Amino acid sequence: MTITKPAPPAAVHSTPDDKGLRGGALSLISSTVLGVASTAPAYSLAATLGFVVVLIGARAPIVTLLAFVPMLLISFGYKELNGIDPDCGTTFTWAARAFSPRTGWMGGWGIVAADILVMASLAQIAGQYVFLLFNDHGIGDQANSIWILLVGILWIVAMTVICYVGITISANIQKVLLGVELTMLVLLSVVALVKVGTGSAPLGHLTPALSWFNPFGGSLRSFVNGLTLMLFIYWGWDSAVSVNEETVDRRVAPGRAAVISTVILPAVYLLVVMSAQSYAGLGTKGIGLGNPAHTGDVLSVLGGSVFGTSGPGSLLTHLLLLMVLSSAAASTLTTILPTARTTLSMAAFEAIPSAFGRVSSRFLTPSVSTVVMGGASIVVYAVMNYISAGAVIADSVTSLGVLIAFYYGLTGLACVWFFRRTLTHSVRNLFMRGVLPLLGWALMWAIGGYSFEQDWGPGSSFTSWSVPGTHWRVGGAFLLAAGSIVVGLVLLGIYGPMSPRYFKGRTLAAFPEAGGPGDPSRAGR
Repeated sequence: MTITKPAPPAAVHSTPDDKGLRGGALSLISSTVLGVASTAPAYSLAATLGFVVVLIGARAPIVTLLAFVPMLLISFGYKELNGIDPDCGTTFTWAARAFSPRTGWMGGWGIVAADILVMASLAQIAGQYVFLLFNDHGIGDQANSIWILLVGILWIVAMTVICYVGITISANIQKVLLGVELTMLVLLSVVALVKVGTGSAPLGHLTPALSWFNPFGGSLRSFVNGLTLMLFIYWGWDSAVSVNEETVDRRVAPGRAAVISTVILPAVYLLVVMSAQSYAGLGTKGIGLGNPAHTGDVLSVLGGSVFGTSGPGSLLTHLLLLMVLSSAAASTLTTILPTARTTLSMAAFEAIPSAFGRVSSRFLTPSVSTVVMGGASIVVYAVMNYISAGAVIADSVTSLGVLIAFYYGLTGLACVWFFRRTLTHSVRNLFMRGVLPLLGWALMWAIGGYSFEQDWGPGSSFTSWSVPGTHWRVGGAFLLAAGSIVVGLVLLGIYGPMSPRYFKGRTLAAFPEAGGPGDPSRAGR
């Protein structure tokens, strides 16, 4: 009798300790590239700078620097936590072990909700820039064009396929895209500043001044709202930690990559913000950054003026458009990657249906999680585009600040609680595991809470909703943020009771490095 060996399954079910991902696929450099690329510097600036200038005027540079501070503080928390528990679920896993599985569940949901919301904006920018790249401004300048919607959907599909095929391919593509992006941003900034210095900048340009770095003298509400928006341009470096199980030296390299990513970003952002503000000015007409006609995309207009539209200038202008397009591509990839790994980890810990824990036996990537992330993004993008493409998508960017502040802050707080028994063991422990992450948590939640309260009114949003039977009008950004939280709570009610047996006896208090029973310093106690 002949025994036929069965073919390998199309997918395998993951477990917390062995999810089936391709270990050691990424180096420290690749991981850092993912961290920087996931923030999408060009896209983030194109989508945010105009709104920030409208809110706080010439103080955009100081807000750019201040928004970096809580991000750096939280990155230390990520580094310390990853050093003892390199799980791709990051906030979900760490908060579940530090506090409770339900708290961790909401932390994981914060990541998923923020990533799905931002995909609409990424797809919209990508769709518009494809047409602008080929000089079709008739379509590219129409936010509600059906053609932009279709291209945006195809864009999400293409990026989802790349993420499905493999982490190594995604990382190599990121290196090329990030190289183009940073080169063009620096070139644009240098040329703009040279023109300002030589007096060839357009009417309305400004000379850089120390007053740009004064955080006082204006509305506190506007300043905090501007700070919240600037958190958005730094958001995403945690992607470097989300791929920790696929990185060489998974306990050390991902954390280092996260910190390095946050340090690289402020230098790039400050250069671009100062050069754009100097060259274009703050006017509400022409190329002024305060012009509402291009508030949601300042770089395409700025590039045409800085480089020109003929000869070499035309080539550079199109390279700038390609840069924003590549930035959106990079961010789309690195938005799908961490979300798929978060849900993979949640499934492995039995916090959501087990299907999300399936890993492709061929590509060693999350299969169901990746596909569902792409599909959910398409649905949300199509709905937003149908309602009001430009307005609702712009409000989705504003609402992200609350979600980002929530799960980043939760990670910082979890770090302090994890290591509470070891904080007094050394000065390093006190600051790296205690003081700095705790300060990061306080700043994140203070900014997020204040922004959430301010978003209630219609003044901070492009859309609003009238509460039936009252004179209240609620801002669209508030509705999106609150709606995301409510959906998360409903899903928590459904999946929260699922027995998270893998967490039983696996709190970080049991880890020796966190002061658990195996900690040498506890000997004899």
